[in-house]
Amino acid sequence: MKIEVWSDIMCPFCYIGKRHLEIALKQFPDLEVEVIWKSFQLDPTITPQPGKDVYSYLAERKGMSLDESKIMHQNVVDRAAEIGLIYNYDKAIIANSFNAHRLLHLAKKTGRGNLLKEKLLAAYFTDGKDFGDAQTLAELGKKSGLDLLEIQTVLQSDQFSKEVETDIQEAQDIGVRGVPFFVFERKYAISGAQPIETFVETITTIINS
Repeated sequence: MKIEVWSDIMCPFCYIGKRHLEIALKQFPDLEVEVIWKSFQLDPTITPQPGKDVYSYLAERKGMSLDESKIMHQNVVDRAAEIGLIYNYDKAIIANSFNAHRLLHLAKKTGRGNLLKEKLLAAYFTDGKDFGDAQTLAELGKKSGLDLLEIQTVLQSDQFSKEVETDIQEAQDIGVRGVPFFVFERKYAISGAQPIETFVETITTIINS
């Protein structure tokens, strides 16, 4: 079964959705699955925000108060904790995800896309790492089994930029307005971090069709 997933690294629901999918797939141990991570940017124009925390950033971006932003973030933290994910927003560093998406395309070539995706999400949400920093990306790439020279070649060039842009354009073409967005066998779609049961039901429907 081929599952294509459009997601962004700064998207909290993308991490939750990833874990929901993985938990659902455990109910189908004999199913051969290929998960393909597709690039998407919630805000392609974002730039580093030195000294600004994510609470303030979202408050300004959404036109809400700081208290409202903190409450919204806490709700997401609580939801993530239900499935064992730790979100440390106090440590999170705001960055543009474009280069991380380029590195993900390198990882996909060697079958390490899922591993790097997990490390990138954990780096941002749990460990407070700056995924906009080339050295940080190189370290995460190495820990995912990528060749350091290949990593440096990608990060010092525009390699895989077109692939990232193609993914984003494809999302627009099929009507994706938010992420995560899951497409199963190019026939069935799930939008958002839906409950685990929704993933199980969708996979079951495909198997029985």
